[in-house]
Amino acid sequence: MRSKFAGGIYVNGMRSSTLRWIILLATFLVALIAGVQLFWLNKVYSFEHKTFNTNVVKSIRGLYEDLDIADSPANHLQDLIEHPAPDYFLFRVGAREVPYDSLVFYLKHELNDFDVLTDAYISLYSARTGKYVAQEYVAAAAARYDPSNIALPLYPRPHDYVLLYFPHRNKYVLAQMNFWFISTAILFIVLIGLAVILFYFYRQKFLAEVQKDFVNNFTHEFKTPLAVMKISAEVLLQDKIVQQPERLFKYAHIIQHQTAHLQSQVERLLHIASTDGHKIPVEMEQVPVKEIIEQAVAKVQPLVENRNALVEIQNLEEPDFEILADRVHLELAVVNLLENALKYSTNPHVIISTGQEDGHLFISVKDNGIGIEKKYQKDLFKKFYRVPTGDVHNVKGFGLGLNFVKRIIDAHHGSIRVNSLPGIGTEFKMLFPL
Repeated sequence: MRSKFAGGIYVNGMRSSTLRWIILLATFLVALIAGVQLFWLNKVYSFEHKTFNTNVVKSIRGLYEDLDIADSPANHLQDLIEHPAPDYFLFRVGAREVPYDSLVFYLKHELNDFDVLTDAYISLYSARTGKYVAQEYVAAAAARYDPSNIALPLYPRPHDYVLLYFPHRNKYVLAQMNFWFISTAILFIVLIGLAVILFYFYRQKFLAEVQKDFVNNFTHEFKTPLAVMKISAEVLLQDKIVQQPERLFKYAHIIQHQTAHLQSQVERLLHIASTDGHKIPVEMEQVPVKEIIEQAVAKVQPLVENRNALVEIQNLEEPDFEILADRVHLELAVVNLLENALKYSTNPHVIISTGQEDGHLFISVKDNGIGIEKKYQKDLFKKFYRVPTGDVHNVKGFGLGLNFVKRIIDAHHGSIRVNSLPGIGTEFKMLFPL
């Protein structure tokens, strides 16, 4: 089975697939660990809130034990304490009059004993007047804030009660979770570091595979021409070769052809290397499109004859049809597309056409080759990329052609589109602004 396109080197499908599954599994595990940690962080947050509520209730129960303020000792604690809002608690006090200062003193003492170490407002509600008759701000030793005059919500009841308001309850609860926050932050830093390491590993593994495959492909590309030249040279060194001029001419022509091929490949590699990482320099001028296409076809004529190909040029009836472009580089882009179209067809039939589309001039190269699957088309213009088809490469190349074509088009501020169907053919359409 032949390689589908000379747009890059082959990357072992099984290795890449296994590596991708490892990366996906690691990503899933990282996400799972992060999710579990966030789940437990939320559980701890809820637990701390419940603990706070429990400690407040214990403090109020201690106050009842310190002072005889309940209507009846038989009353259940849940009947005496209400929790109307997250930051508010109110508890019932009996008719027996207790000095407010004593109530505040004992309540503060109980809150400290049960580790409710945040500030609070303590207000006394009178059922007779229907309003708060006393209010005091208590600053806990562990968390001091500046008191402010605030209007506490009124909860009308037929009995007297004390309202407890904890304005910084949430900050206090979060402060109790410092250990969990620190451990979570460390865990996330470790997970992010692991993700970076995995990405770096994947990138290095991919680059190593690309380098290895490039060396293999480079060897494959040069091995055959050198072997042919060696055999031809051995034939030319035979004593009787001078007596066979036709044979002499044949093998001399083979050496010339293979040398030209190797020189072309070396020049292409050197040209790519010289422009690598830099924008391709272009010298813009008005260039006849017809002339560019005809010269490109002329340069691939030996390949056309060798492949017994049919090349059609359409829509070039306007001799004054010109484009602002770099003549040399644009011609090279067309040559690359033509070479690929001729290489990847059993009985090549290539159609070159031009025209205008959406305010752009286009040059289209269409073939009847083996086509390219949709999932591979997005990677065609990456350097060294080859569509994976197995370990067989019937068509040689370094994976630089299409990458170079894309860079030429980018230098002209244009774009390139790919339309391909496996088993039917491929069309590359270069678009340039008018």
